[in-house]
Amino acid sequence: MGFEERAVSFACRGDALYGVLSLPPGACTRGVVIVVGGPQYRAGSHRQFTLLARSLAAQGIAALRFDYRGMGDSEGETRSFETVDEDLRAALDYFLGAVPGLRQVVLWGLCDAASAALMYAPSDKRVSGLVLLNPWIRTQDGLARTTLKHYYRGRLLEADFWRQVVRGKFALGRSLASMFGLVRVAFGSARSGTTGTGTASLPERMHAGMRQFGGQVLLIVSGADLTGREFCDLTDSTPAWKRLLDTPRVTRRLLDHADHTFSRRDWRDQVAAWTGDWVNSLPG
Repeated sequence: MGFEERAVSFACRGDALYGVLSLPPGACTRGVVIVVGGPQYRAGSHRQFTLLARSLAAQGIAALRFDYRGMGDSEGETRSFETVDEDLRAALDYFLGAVPGLRQVVLWGLCDAASAALMYAPSDKRVSGLVLLNPWIRTQDGLARTTLKHYYRGRLLEADFWRQVVRGKFALGRSLASMFGLVRVAFGSARSGTTGTGTASLPERMHAGMRQFGGQVLLIVSGADLTGREFCDLTDSTPAWKRLLDTPRVTRRLLDHADHTFSRRDWRDQVAAWTGDWVNSLPG
């Protein structure tokens, strides 16, 4: 098999967290903590996290995937991606103790797990890098604009769509009502940026995390995923985000036609290859 796997447990605020540690056959200095997005557990959709951890171990990189409190096999109350800092810190504590030779530790997350990792990383100097896949930066108007741009515009250009309309097999009135409803949401109020209550919005908190984190970042976006496209649309149109993402410490990858969870084997394999190559190329 070329690597070792161990079922592990560690404590977080008195609750037991369970996971799987994947280790290369020899000593290693680089490791990845796979952060789970919810509602999900440590295997991942289509077993992506399991396969990723094994691929990394085969490339000489230790990997830990685990369940948050209240998720999967772990104890405790269920929590959102915005309240898992203690779980991440406990996982890093365990990981560095179990693999004492580690010198580079990366957090890897898909969707809201990417958001959680990004907001957590500045608070923990042990984190050397971040791998962020289709980060969740959801706002109501942001989703509306993204849906109009990447779904409705494409549908209006499809010949099959108009054939269905002509044959009466498409509820055109209902679809137009939905589209104009999105237009009102997208352009009826000021662009997302602040909540108006003095509390920072999710995009603001994620921007602060990126600005404060000094390590390397690998950003992977699916070409056919509205969540990934919403992130790109917001960051590409916001000067402060563009300045951050255009720096040499950020590596960007676009996987054309891939869906949100990289459900095809070739998509998962490409993500694993990009991740392994990038982790092994980290300075130091």
